[in-house]
Amino acid sequence: MADFTSSSPASSAPPAAPSAGSDALGRHPGGGQSPAWWVAGDLDGFFALFIDNLLLLILIATLCPTVCGLPLALVFGRILPGAALSIGVGNLFYGWQARRLARRTGRTDVTALPYGINTISVISFCYYIMAPVYARTHDSDLAWRMGLFACFVTGLIEVAGAFGADWLRRHTPRAALLCPLAGIGLTFLAGDFAFQIFAQPLIGAIPMLLVLIAYAGRLQLPGRVPAGFVAVAAGVGAAAVCQRMGWSHFAPPAVAGTIGLTPPLPVNVLALMASAEGWHYFAVILPIGILGVLSSIQILESAEAGGDRYETRSSLLMNGLGTICAAAFGSTFTTALYIGHPAWKSLGARSGYSTVNGLVIMALCLCGGMSVVVRVIPVPAALGIMLWIGLVMVAQAFQAIPGRHAPAVAFGLIPGLGAWALALVQTALAGAGATLFSAGPQLARIGFHLDGMVALSQGSLLSSMVLGALVVLVVEREFLKAAAWALGAAGLAFFGVIHAGRVTADGLVNVFGWAAAPQFAAAYAGAAAVLLACQAAQRRGWLRDAGPGH
Repeated sequence: MADFTSSSPASSAPPAAPSAGSDALGRHPGGGQSPAWWVAGDLDGFFALFIDNLLLLILIATLCPTVCGLPLALVFGRILPGAALSIGVGNLFYGWQARRLARRTGRTDVTALPYGINTISVISFCYYIMAPVYARTHDSDLAWRMGLFACFVTGLIEVAGAFGADWLRRHTPRAALLCPLAGIGLTFLAGDFAFQIFAQPLIGAIPMLLVLIAYAGRLQLPGRVPAGFVAVAAGVGAAAVCQRMGWSHFAPPAVAGTIGLTPPLPVNVLALMASAEGWHYFAVILPIGILGVLSSIQILESAEAGGDRYETRSSLLMNGLGTICAAAFGSTFTTALYIGHPAWKSLGARSGYSTVNGLVIMALCLCGGMSVVVRVIPVPAALGIMLWIGLVMVAQAFQAIPGRHAPAVAFGLIPGLGAWALALVQTALAGAGATLFSAGPQLARIGFHLDGMVALSQGSLLSSMVLGALVVLVVEREFLKAAAWALGAAGLAFFGVIHAGRVTADGLVNVFGWAAAPQFAAAYAGAAAVLLACQAAQRRGWLRDAGPGH
């Protein structure tokens, strides 16, 4: 799945001018000669991609202990080394791929596909899989292994998608694909991170403003310094001033690993496939995998529009294999091609930026460098960029579709809002020494619709796609297709993939199996019957256009 940190002012800039000695298409007169390993633009490209990946590594180092209950030794000793290996392998491949394309075409302006940790998987797997597992069992090892399971299965979906992506793309409305992303962007990214920034405004507000000036204002900073680097540096400086003045400032982790070699260690991920616990979260895993495949295709199309035509199958296969590599060596988070290939191309980056980024990230994580980073960089300083990612995800969901489909996106946001609201309620109750189970009856007496919130939260990414697709197809009056989606949703609900949640004394449990959520299965089946009736009525001319204003 695409990352959105690259939605910078450069993303709309024209491609960089061909280098000296090449023609208007960037082809070298000699043709077929080996391209340069490093050009001036690779430095700009490296900083932009490195900051993107670094911020996500900081986010992982923050969320895994605080949200998922994972010990710091596990985070710094297993997850980060595994993530670094997957980033390194992928960046080395895409750098090599760019050099091969340059040699084959005789061009000197070929830019490697940007690649790194998938932002959506970090948020989704933390909040929707590992955190619930830990909250229910207080077993950090189990929570980690469920994250590994999710990462590995997502990689398998991405590999399979390399062979069937076109079919998925043809049969899923774009609004339905963007709804889950927009829901996560609005809640767990923009919402959560805005709260954290405004909780520590002395550290987080200025970096956030700098990000908005550069990215939303589409401005290039003097000397082409990456805006993300400036924002983080401003936050570090603000934290230092606050500390000097004795004001409240960020508190780094007490123990966050040490400097020294921390090699990635293999995990028997195949054994995880027999885990019944893991398959309970398939409603989270499946949309992440599908979205990863489809967004990768869109990224390849964007690169081709910029002049760099990469082979679809090998590009998608490497993305999936990178995710499998992550899980096989301890990381719970998938990898992704990043949106914004035109941005890196406009910076003048070629293949070197990708290769060097992979090597530097590996060195940083495998030698304990991240233990220094999290002590120096306050989290609020980096959250302005993550907030911007969330805003772009929401905006893109409305901008990349026909205006008449906007209600579909709005409707598709509701499951994500339900999942986020339930997470906030659980956190607040836990702080007060209560649980959903103990407080549920009292909440019901005051009109708090906990049951609806629980139903929406279970399989929220998949139900978001379903609701978005239904509205799009109704808007387009394709009632037969809408009925097919409703019947598919009925099956998902019947077996507990969506809407099947139960509040117990042990926490929120997903009910998975035969007749898991029969009331929702019946509701969707009834909706399918209504839609089929609309199809028949439309064919007979009984339904008429209501005209504008209705």
